[in-house]
Amino acid sequence: MIKLAAGADLIYSLSKEIPLRTLSQRKSSHAMSESSNKPPVSVTPGQWSFTRWQTIGQLEALEVRHPLFQATIFLQGAHLTHFSPRDQNNWLWLSELARFQPGRSIRGGVPICWPWFGDPARNPPEIRKRVHEPTAHGFARTALWRLEDVRESAHEVEISLSLNANEDFAQLWDGHALALVTFSFSVRGCQIALTTTNLSRQPLAFSQALHTYLPTADITRTRVLGLGNSQYIDTLKDWDYFTQEGPVYFEGETDRIYESGEPLTVVTPMGKRKLTPVGSDSTVVWNPGPVKSARLSDFPGNGWQKMLCVETANAAGDYRVLNEGQSHTLGVLIGRT
Repeated sequence: MIKLAAGADLIYSLSKEIPLRTLSQRKSSHAMSESSNKPPVSVTPGQWSFTRWQTIGQLEALEVRHPLFQATIFLQGAHLTHFSPRDQNNWLWLSELARFQPGRSIRGGVPICWPWFGDPARNPPEIRKRVHEPTAHGFARTALWRLEDVRESAHEVEISLSLNANEDFAQLWDGHALALVTFSFSVRGCQIALTTTNLSRQPLAFSQALHTYLPTADITRTRVLGLGNSQYIDTLKDWDYFTQEGPVYFEGETDRIYESGEPLTVVTPMGKRKLTPVGSDSTVVWNPGPVKSARLSDFPGNGWQKMLCVETANAAGDYRVLNEGQSHTLGVLIGRT
């Protein structure tokens, strides 16, 4: 894990690690840039050059149409569903049956699982006691986030959104926290940084994940590199612990929580992607297989053959606890190898 001075958060630059200032500080000084001379500049909606509002289905989204790349982020869930450099297909898998409706999570892209990950009953007691409903993966996926900032330059676009989990969510969860997510797009990759700040006076325990769906032409010819020798929980085998030997291959349903936050390479018949995490010591690898996928909402019949999830997480024993005013950043850079 990367340790920083008190009050500093961290995201990954496309070239190096840099502290990320708070939102108010970033309005005048920016952390990430392809060009040190011309960092992205905060732009008001009427002056956006590459970003525009778009209604997709019943939901509002921000569409980025930059000469070098494209992206789509929904306000509901701060949900990224599309990123592609120029002349390339979507780097993310999005179900052809996905429905864009209020209160309905979108199948594919990068759902934000927060402030708990997975089944509440499988979370540590410190998290479980805060949750007042059985729904998996928290409420951030279907909540309406607030647009905080759009920054544009000739090389990149950054978009920040926030969710204030206050008393409005009291029926779902006992806590008060601010989630701030920043998406950074360039021709070289897509970076996501999710910062949680505890706004309550009591310690806050939470788990979370960036539930990244990736495409493949054939799941049986797909593998994940970088998890060899890692311990993992196999949720399909009574949550017992095992040790990974070599690459991760897929033979039917897969649902594992690895005790690793190392950079990973996903190899598919379509090419390679590198995932570089930050603020994470756990990685979830998931594919529903043919039987479970038939029970999932908005999931095509053969969809499990064309996707996999590699999720940057704070899950299982890697959950986090923040004291009053403390922050933690979970992030991932999805890039080229």
